[in-house]
Amino acid sequence: MGSFLFFTAAYGQKANTVDTIQLNPVQVAPHTYFVQGLPEMGSSANQNFISNAGFVVTPSGVVVVDALGSPILAKKLIAEIKKVSNQKVVALIVSHYHADHVYGLQEFKKIGAKIYAQGEGRNYLSSETAKQRLIASRIDFAPWVSADTKLISADVWIDQKLKLSIGGVDFFISRVGPAHAPEDLMVYVPSEKVLFAGDLVFRGRIPFVGNADSKGWLIALDAIEKLNPKIVIPGHGNYSLQPITDIAFTRNYLNYLRQSMSAAAINMDPFEEAYKQADWSEYEGMPLFGAANRMNAYNVYLSIQSE
Repeated sequence: MGSFLFFTAAYGQKANTVDTIQLNPVQVAPHTYFVQGLPEMGSSANQNFISNAGFVVTPSGVVVVDALGSPILAKKLIAEIKKVSNQKVVALIVSHYHADHVYGLQEFKKIGAKIYAQGEGRNYLSSETAKQRLIASRIDFAPWVSADTKLISADVWIDQKLKLSIGGVDFFISRVGPAHAPEDLMVYVPSEKVLFAGDLVFRGRIPFVGNADSKGWLIALDAIEKLNPKIVIPGHGNYSLQPITDIAFTRNYLNYLRQSMSAAAINMDPFEEAYKQADWSEYEGMPLFGAANRMNAYNVYLSIQSE
């Protein structure tokens, strides 16, 4: 544990930041582990540790899914992997190019991991949105995200599907977007009966909808259920041993957003009226309801108008 003294970029004020964030890998299958992010908004205090990452140990190397939300977190994850296995990290699969999943990529690149992602991710990397988000993150998550933090491209861009075989272990990587993001991937490991679902599945907090394709997202959840995995590792929240039941939370939330916003969106009625009339009682006590729910509803309201 160390302490770091730095000046905040926004105000030029001196602040003392103590590194108290620990990653504690949980073994969910014989060779599969994951670390669970916090049900919070990203901040300097939590180093942007708000999403999950996982890894599978094979006889020929370790395969990681997602790189976490800052380089310091990626370094910590690499250190935890070394405690579990002497194998090198040979591959990292990006579930989607959202900041909390990819700002650690450069650390995996440094140790020689080959990075895999869905091809639509190239559009995000070249976008003004990605550029401005990183600029803001260097302030919001300082000193953990800094001028040294870069956006990293994949080494292998996947179109629809890829079977990656490492050490006799098969990883079936499938595009399931546009859904939560245009470049969503899910990763199924049959020998472990584990599915890495990325942000297609949220547990224990309000999902982040952003500019998602909510209709496509619901179709993606159906695709996950058809695989019938024994274990699902979501992008946020604890792993699931009852995937059908736990997927229902994300599905029900998306369906309710669409149902509650649909009439107003189609009739061009004011969003605020539709939002006030909706019954949010099932969700308002959950983490990040205040931070995300209104924005989620508004984005679904707008997206229905464009369907």
